[in-house]
Amino acid sequence: MRKGYAFPECFIYCLEAAPPSEAQPLCRNNTTRKAIGFPHGRRQSRNRKLSEPFQTASSLQSDIHGSLTSRCDPTPEEFEVLSWFERFAFRLVRRMNQGRWKRFWTWCQKTIGAGWIHLSTYNLMRVYGLENVAAASRGRPILLVANHRSFFDMYTVSTVLFRNTSWRKQLFFPVRGRFFYQSPLGLFVNLVMGWWSMYPPFFASGEKPIPEKRAFDKFSFCLLTSLCREGAGNVVGFHPEGTRNKDSDPYSYLPAQPGVGKLIKDAAPQVIPVFIAGLGNDLPKQVLGNWLGGEKIRIHFGPQLEVSNYLSRPDRVRTYKEIADFVMQKIAELGEQDRALNSEENALKAGASPPSQP
Repeated sequence: MRKGYAFPECFIYCLEAAPPSEAQPLCRNNTTRKAIGFPHGRRQSRNRKLSEPFQTASSLQSDIHGSLTSRCDPTPEEFEVLSWFERFAFRLVRRMNQGRWKRFWTWCQKTIGAGWIHLSTYNLMRVYGLENVAAASRGRPILLVANHRSFFDMYTVSTVLFRNTSWRKQLFFPVRGRFFYQSPLGLFVNLVMGWWSMYPPFFASGEKPIPEKRAFDKFSFCLLTSLCREGAGNVVGFHPEGTRNKDSDPYSYLPAQPGVGKLIKDAAPQVIPVFIAGLGNDLPKQVLGNWLGGEKIRIHFGPQLEVSNYLSRPDRVRTYKEIADFVMQKIAELGEQDRALNSEENALKAGASPPSQP
């Protein structure tokens, strides 16, 4: 699989703070202009106030599954930086993440997607801390922040949630758009692996940044913030490291990027840390390991993080980085719990006594 299933590293251009006296709109009201996201400028809802130039997240209306409606459109200036295929891909995937389409693809994700992942991992899967997910409110979005070592991290986490929790949910995984939104193959992978949940896309950052697409990425960040603030059942998967950690040590981490801090500060979602270990990047080997004795897959869900003391701090990069570092610290603490459990299990298998606790 191509690299790219990670949230982009750092949106410095999104981190400029507005003056405290100015309300920061999350998505624009497009009633006074042609809607970019739909052919022929489809008319918006009649009950909208045409005099409102902007609309904050608290006023965004969601359907019963929390998906944003068509009113959240990029401006012509934001949209024109994309190629014709990127615009087509965005329109298509956004439509698949709204209303009845989102409900249908979530059903596919829950039954077909989670089903085959379960069949491929059930002998290896070890899950800890699901009670922390169960304790979260059903009426507010959940932001899952996890370390990132495998292409399959969030697919596996989503399977655990679908198979072990009964409440209605819909998943969103922000993704680098350079593969998934730039070719028919990328769209196909988004369908068969993510059931269109790799959304919204970001183009400008990464190993081969495309600075001219930053205008659209600002819109995508605005859209992601809305998904994290509004919508009962919204679950957003996010990798604070920004890219895969290729170090062989499963308990090493890359520096957390401030983008996750800005997202948490702007949206104030329920934040649950997740530590993942044991997954590889070779799909056939990973599947065969389920029956041939592969490494155990360990997923740890931590308690919901208390971030309220950060929300009143100034809007600046330093604040976002402090939040990001705090989140990464909690993920690392889960990693240490896994290290201790893994050491004890290995010692027992070897016939030795587990290490004594100080």
